Amino acid sequence: MSTPISGTHFGLTAGDYHATIASVGATLRTLQFDGRDLVVPFEADEVRPAFRGATLAPWPNRVVDGRYTFDGVEEQLALTEPTRGHALHGLAAWLDFVAVDRAADSVTFAATIEAQAGYPHRVEVTVAFSLDEEGLHTTVTGTNTGPTRAPWGTGPHPYLVAGDGRVDDWTLSLPADLVLTVTEDRLVPTGLADVATEQDGDWDFRTPRTIGDTFIDHAFTGLTRSADGAAVVRVTAPEGTGVELAWGEDCPWVQIHTADQPVPELNRLGLAVEPMTCPPDAYNSGTDLIVLEPGASAAASWTIRAV
Repeated sequence: MSTPISGTHFGLTAGDYHATIASVGATLRTLQFDGRDLVVPFEADEVRPAFRGATLAPWPNRVVDGRYTFDGVEEQLALTEPTRGHALHGLAAWLDFVAVDRAADSVTFAATIEAQAGYPHRVEVTVAFSLDEEGLHTTVTGTNTGPTRAPWGTGPHPYLVAGDGRVDDWTLSLPADLVLTVTEDRLVPTGLADVATEQDGDWDFRTPRTIGDTFIDHAFTGLTRSADGAAVVRVTAPEGTGVELAWGEDCPWVQIHTADQPVPELNRLGLAVEPMTCPPDAYNSGTDLIVLEPGASAAASWTIRAV
């Protein structure tokens, strides 16, 4: 029996939850609660579209022009977002991870980002998925196994599904005070703005409201957190079903994208909610960029659960 094109698959079950994890990109391929999709799925023998469910490392989002300087050395990454001319979503998304630990409700993957042109560092990435009656928990850890300091950032890329309908029909709760503004054509960061005043408040979802036809492809910060440090983004459908993604202080940023596509049947199928350890183009700005000393590790975690 041949391996599916998206890699070896691992099914996790706990209570009313079921998840399928694909080894290529340590990807969340499906997640259901009581038979209801919580993320936009894709087929096992389909090339994963639009980074659905992928693990992003050693950077999330974009490095503008694929160029940056680190420790005094200018680097040039491959341009993997050719329409905008950027290096997109890191180097781990197409690695075939190996399962190093497995149970009925959990799986842990490992892969190594080898030193290469544009990123001359060796970093081991482990991705631990565990499912229980509180939802799907994920922890990504980067460990610098090379001899030089390495820039690091991570985050997930799920497209959340609230229920019937599409993004326009759903209500969004996003507890963020600030939005990172970007250029319209290439999404190059330009500065932080107050969500209450920027774009006439279109990106202010601190009070939950229907998304409607609002276009969002922006990073947010200034997050309001609970007493235990958790930030929570929630989307709900008119019939009352929903899904939320919660994460801790290891991710001070979250990218939200309304998944606008030119093909009508694919347009705005789910809401991308991507907690991030650093903002777009952190390799150039240095904002919240993690630097891994040789032998050092950094971890970030998040949870997806049904509403």
